[in-house]
Amino acid sequence: MSFMFNPYPYFDPNAINRIDKEGIDVDSIVKGNSACAKFVADEILKNVNLEKTYTIGIDGYSTAPINTFVTLLEQSLTLSNVNFEYVDIADIYKDESIINDLLKDCLPEDKVKDPVSLFGRRFTGEYEDLFDEEKLNNLIERIGSLKKGVFIVYGSGALCKTLRPLFNKKVYIDTTPLHAILNVKNGKYINIGMKKALSFKAMARRCYYVDFELALDLRLELLRNAEMDYYIVGAEENDMKLLPFKTLKQVFAKGLCYPFRCRPVYLEGVWGGYSVYKRRNLPKEMKNCAWVFDLIPMEVSVVFEIDGLQLEFPFYALVQAEGEKLMGVESVKKFGYYFPIRFNYDDTWHSSGNMSIQCHPDEKYVKENNNELGRQDESYYIVEAGQGARTFLGFNNGVDVEEFIADTKKSEREGTPVDYEKYVNYIESKPGIQVLIPAGTIHASGRNQLILEIGSLTVGSYTYKMYDYLRKDLDGNPRPIHTYHGDKVLVRSRTADWVKKNLIQERKLIRKGDCFEEYTVGEHDLLYFTLRNVIFTEGYTDDTKGCFHVLSLVDGEKVLVRSKANPNYCFAQNYLDIIVIPASMGEYEIINLKPKTTAIIHKTLLKS
Repeated sequence: MSFMFNPYPYFDPNAINRIDKEGIDVDSIVKGNSACAKFVADEILKNVNLEKTYTIGIDGYSTAPINTFVTLLEQSLTLSNVNFEYVDIADIYKDESIINDLLKDCLPEDKVKDPVSLFGRRFTGEYEDLFDEEKLNNLIERIGSLKKGVFIVYGSGALCKTLRPLFNKKVYIDTTPLHAILNVKNGKYINIGMKKALSFKAMARRCYYVDFELALDLRLELLRNAEMDYYIVGAEENDMKLLPFKTLKQVFAKGLCYPFRCRPVYLEGVWGGYSVYKRRNLPKEMKNCAWVFDLIPMEVSVVFEIDGLQLEFPFYALVQAEGEKLMGVESVKKFGYYFPIRFNYDDTWHSSGNMSIQCHPDEKYVKENNNELGRQDESYYIVEAGQGARTFLGFNNGVDVEEFIADTKKSEREGTPVDYEKYVNYIESKPGIQVLIPAGTIHASGRNQLILEIGSLTVGSYTYKMYDYLRKDLDGNPRPIHTYHGDKVLVRSRTADWVKKNLIQERKLIRKGDCFEEYTVGEHDLLYFTLRNVIFTEGYTDDTKGCFHVLSLVDGEKVLVRSKANPNYCFAQNYLDIIVIPASMGEYEIINLKPKTTAIIHKTLLKS
């Protein structure tokens, strides 16, 4: 599950990583839809034996332009004298009713626990579970009995474990999470095994718990086992680029020599503000900017530019292909091929109100209810704060928490207001304050501030809104409240005194040099990451020591982040940019491009 039901269709032109082409076979990259299809057709024709069948498997991430590519490939092959035929893998899916029955536990309907059917359970099966066994066996027999010509199998699941060994060539077409959900929203996709479309929200829910999860698992297998011949960048349906697998690996390897920034996703929201909106010159058509997904791993992409050619990949393709180099060996051992920390900005600057009063689940609850990895811990770093800005955290001392829960449940049922300030503790927000929010803590970001939110690994996102001021969303519908789940996960004992002692900490000096000081600003036994500030004038050096770092420039105008071993591997970081230092980089340095001024880097890394 994700916030990505309603992303704004904006593709930030400033989030580009320019890398040099040394060591990359740039000439092997094919540009343009027709050229990509003709290249694959020519490869087929060069290798086809008129006395033997030549088989092709074409698969891709959910909503990727597979059908477009297959049509163009058909056009190219038609010009030859080679006989060819093809099968849409959808033809061997089980009946729609059988698939729906198979998935019913993943997409439960319970109006008490989940009034608007938002949450679900992650499907952990394989494409083969959705295939009709008899039809699958018939397809395998058919491929084995063919004597000559070209045979193409295409669609979601075509490159599954069972069918992969049967293909002479394997093509994978990828797209980004933002393009994927926009494709769903724009009517370019129907869920696996379905004959007709569901409502958009029902389709998106099923995508997040089933379709996208299947595609992610398959892509991991193909990338880790080098079981694809050609990778097609298909984010832009009308401007595909084809990379031989070897070239793809070269691009990823070179990209991870650099510090890099992901392409953010921007979302409007009922409480959205205007700080990031103005600073990043977002489209005037946007109503506001509530969330900035600068590095929500499952949602963002990364753009590498080589000699003027831009290639946009899902960030998770990079994680899956080069996890050890990107995150570090120890991170992969602990978290697998999941990037274990997520980053976004919550913007309520000059907004109409607070974020909802909310809480999040721990690892046990997420596993039992959603079949997902990880717990949902969070933290807020206050970057900017205006008049009256507050951060809500924990319960007031001495309040009756059960009375609060009863009031919120009544509000959810009957639409009655809740005197939330009677129950929920708050602090006055000031730039530089770091608060920790372990799972189960009641909290909210108040109006008129910009927050850097940093959270632990969850495949999806589980925000249980306890109270939302009786607001409607931007479409005029009541915002969903989840007091059933909130009641189950709330830790009642986290009151103001406990919060002050445990979740708002005095910064501690770790190290200092001639022109810098590094402090721990947030660390707790319940959180597996540590949060730091580096305050500097001219610059400083650092070392990943085999573990990735994530840096946000939270004060200052512009810095240069570069490898110590090769200063050409660099990134110019602007205010609010969030960048990743790959684990493999080792020593790096940061130079203040506005000397004699003070800059502050917020640094996040896993605890050792």
